[in-house]
Amino acid sequence: MLKEMFKKTTYISIERSQSLGDNKVAAAEEKVPEGLWMKCGNCGEAVYTEDVENNDHVCPKCGYNFRLDAWQRIEMVLDEGSFEEWNNDLETSNPLNFPGYKEKLTAVREKTGLNEAIVTGEGKIHGQSVAMGVCDSRFLMGSMGEVVGEKVTRLVETATAKKLPLIIFCCSGGARMQEGIVSLMQMAKTSQAIKRHNDNGLLYVSVLTDPTTGGVTASFAMLGDIILAEPGALIGFAGPRVIEQTIGQKLPKGFQRSEFLLEKGLIDGIVKRRELRDTLSEIVRMHTAKEDRINTYSHYLRKNKPIAAIPLKDNATMDCWSKVLASRSATRLTALDYINKIFKDFIELHGDRAFRDDGSIVGGIATIGGKPVTVIGQQKGKNTKENILRNFGMPYAEGYRKALRLMKQAERFNRPIICFVDTPGAFCGIEAEERGQGEAIARNLYEMSGLKVPVLTIVIGEGGSGGALALAVGNEVWMLENSTYSILSPEGFASILWKDSKRAGEASEVMKITARDLKELNIIEKIIPEPTPACEDNLADIAGFMKGYIKEFLAKYKDKTAEEIVNLRYDRFRNF
Repeated sequence: MLKEMFKKTTYISIERSQSLGDNKVAAAEEKVPEGLWMKCGNCGEAVYTEDVENNDHVCPKCGYNFRLDAWQRIEMVLDEGSFEEWNNDLETSNPLNFPGYKEKLTAVREKTGLNEAIVTGEGKIHGQSVAMGVCDSRFLMGSMGEVVGEKVTRLVETATAKKLPLIIFCCSGGARMQEGIVSLMQMAKTSQAIKRHNDNGLLYVSVLTDPTTGGVTASFAMLGDIILAEPGALIGFAGPRVIEQTIGQKLPKGFQRSEFLLEKGLIDGIVKRRELRDTLSEIVRMHTAKEDRINTYSHYLRKNKPIAAIPLKDNATMDCWSKVLASRSATRLTALDYINKIFKDFIELHGDRAFRDDGSIVGGIATIGGKPVTVIGQQKGKNTKENILRNFGMPYAEGYRKALRLMKQAERFNRPIICFVDTPGAFCGIEAEERGQGEAIARNLYEMSGLKVPVLTIVIGEGGSGGALALAVGNEVWMLENSTYSILSPEGFASILWKDSKRAGEASEVMKITARDLKELNIIEKIIPEPTPACEDNLADIAGFMKGYIKEFLAKYKDKTAEEIVNLRYDRFRNF
């Protein structure tokens, strides 16, 4: 059946004007004959139809993603023959008795072979069962009326009952105008169903394709635990034409494209079509049932014995100020260096879902010893270009909100959280104050205190003030041997107390900010050996120490209840 549908392909191209920034986009359908050629609506080039089909329906010359119908998408993503369709017999009641609507529906059904603008059901991705819905723009531009809303709701409810992860490929022009207020109600109905799916601890991945607009964007499309998008997809609440005609605003270049949304922190990532199946498979695999994840702990404990205690070098030549300089070194290893070396299958997730993706904080899902964890780190650059991108490791409010979003997601899926701290401090500036820097840090301290999963924080470089503490409300806090953790910089300390920033070296001694100092004060639980300052040459050794210790930490907390985990964290800070 899928192959029959596949032969009926109708390519929908986006005809853009020469200027990519004017966003004057017009959708046009091109029925491709039996011939060898087709025209790309993006670059205007003639391309072999077979080349496009063999390239996952992506233009081989410009990379434009042609729109797929529902059955093409199902065939591309799911294991062959695994899909079982649900609720294919629903029909609209034409709630407004809109003239000519039933006839229009009959015509589009005959043309597309679909009963409505979404196909729903159950299938497998690399052998893993998922519930899946795929919107189809051929059916009245994928608009959402009562039947689309009902099919989405039933899809989510059945996924909840069967405890299945949920994936929805979104493509829609918005609400179904011919159904008026009844169409509007579908936004609330579908959102309620997703809330119940969420409350049952189940995964929902939303994949945004071209276009995703209107009421679908303002409901189930943007409610995914993880939100992915295809390259170049138009995504927004009000489309560009509506904005221009309603309020006369000139829209910026690339406005409402998936790349724009990634920069603005609204989606987790953009995935190329050829990588989508494997990416979804990895995400589903890392969100297996809680019972399976508990067994994973035993698996790695059987295979990985606790590492022996490693004596620290009494490096008398490195005084306190030398350690400060080592912690700030441009060659020092960063959070991503450790994440990529210690963990497997790292999938980076982006954005605070509200304003922007802050490059000074990275985070996502990974595995260690087969166990899914959430990893978050403050990230510095290694050259000028990287440091500008990473804001020299000084997070904005949106960075802390991104970190908290990932922590709350980890709590939902019972994943331990590993944080890497390396910042001179939270960014202080007009933008930070306008976006609520103080509130964002306070909210992290507040919410982290009640997280029901183990939290481990490792200071790998500079641990500067509240900017560091916002990721350090952990059950345990560790430090690399040559890292520092302080109330503020030694320069700032000397300026405030002695009115002389040149006494920073002296201040560093008084402040007791080294790993040894803080271990003696019982501020931290562990020092990770760093015989020579961390750099590329000793990454494998330091990461090896760290990996072994992290596994011990996970084993230590694996049998503790959520209440015990929260109480232990509370008591840790209560004792200071």
